[in-house]
Amino acid sequence: MSVRTGRKFIGDKAFYRMVLAVAVPIMIQNGITNFVGLLDNIMVGQVGTEQMSGVAIVNQLLMVYYLCVFGGLAGAGIFTAQYFGQKDNEGIRQTFRYKFWMALILTAGAAALLLSAGGSLIQMYLSGGSDGGDLEAALHYGRSYLQVMLLGLPAFMAVQIYVSTLRECGETVLPMKAGIAAVIVNLCLNYLLIYGRMGLPALGVTGAAIATVVSRYVEAGIVIVWTHGHKEKNPYIAGVYSTWKVPTHLAGKYFIKGAPLLVNETLWSAGMAMLVQCYSIRGLSVIAGLNIANTINNVFNVVFIAMGDAVAIIIGQLLGAGKMEEARDTDNKIIAFSVFCCVGVALLMAVIAPLFPRIYKTSDEVKAVAVQFILAQALFMPQAAFMHAAYFTLRSGGKTVVTFLFDSVFVWCVSVPVAYGLSRLTTIPVIAIFAMVQIADWIKCAIGFVLVKKGVWLQNIVEK
Repeated sequence: MSVRTGRKFIGDKAFYRMVLAVAVPIMIQNGITNFVGLLDNIMVGQVGTEQMSGVAIVNQLLMVYYLCVFGGLAGAGIFTAQYFGQKDNEGIRQTFRYKFWMALILTAGAAALLLSAGGSLIQMYLSGGSDGGDLEAALHYGRSYLQVMLLGLPAFMAVQIYVSTLRECGETVLPMKAGIAAVIVNLCLNYLLIYGRMGLPALGVTGAAIATVVSRYVEAGIVIVWTHGHKEKNPYIAGVYSTWKVPTHLAGKYFIKGAPLLVNETLWSAGMAMLVQCYSIRGLSVIAGLNIANTINNVFNVVFIAMGDAVAIIIGQLLGAGKMEEARDTDNKIIAFSVFCCVGVALLMAVIAPLFPRIYKTSDEVKAVAVQFILAQALFMPQAAFMHAAYFTLRSGGKTVVTFLFDSVFVWCVSVPVAYGLSRLTTIPVIAIFAMVQIADWIKCAIGFVLVKKGVWLQNIVEK
């Protein structure tokens, strides 16, 4: 590597201190959350394959809602980060109010859909072979889990509104602390309610859902109380509820910029759910094995997820301050750092792959499928890191239509057709189908590389 290339992609100590100051608290929060999710998954997995499969299917459906909220708030979040760069507290208040209404509408819609059609949606994933499992039992456990999880949607909504705003304004430590408190509550209640300890009833998957819901309300309470109790650190929160109105011209501005992100996250998450449905055609063992693999994968991918958040926060603030060349240089280095870190993470994940599935109380077939998925996910993790950082680079400059084409349109036009066709028209192993879907993402990597290099994202969208 030449000295010039090294300077382009490798930062100095001050650069890495700055990036890690933003990314590490997010990594810790997400890492602890996903680690407790892992323990939660293992606890449910100890009860049985059908219970684990039912919970996995419901979580896949809820993920569509979670990402819809994420996408609905993300458009306003672009403005929040740039308003913060300009020290415009009134602008941040307006984006906060917009987020509240957007999250409320999405939550009400998701609750109505899942209450009316939740059973039918779960049934979609149980149309393949049973592989010796009980499909009716998996459906029953899934419905029981979903009914309780719906009670936690308001708390999730509140957490996303507050935490997204805090992070966009540079506060990443408090959300991390709130997340840690929540996962500790979740873990303790999981142990007590799933297995029935300390005189409590053994509620199985229902107990797991209760623990998750309670922990979310704990997290929401901490975040809300701290934010309003520290107005000197969060001056924008003063008077934020003095009115519920958002000026029409601003609401329209946020919506126009954010609508592609909302549609993108909705279609992308629905696409991910459709991919899992394609894999599930090969049997209940695939659902269980993929669930085990995704659980450990979620723990490891916190690295590139946090680096993506770092791109959104740091680059958004630089663009808002009008520092275009610094934004370009910083972005190059963050992307390179993310990919490099994920090479090491992927190697560690590959080492763990043969060992992790042994923890579960399930069949040898499910464990074998899980090992294959974990190895494949490790192999393609650096690729995922680059795509994630490229996505947030484009989004930080307000290129939401481009990110819509880059993300969800690609999933539905390329990834889903590949998985759908191979799962139904061939008899190749499911892991080969998974690998082909990942290989198809090479097209997206090439597109992302070109768009980031051309600098189409270098713009200040809140310039007065």
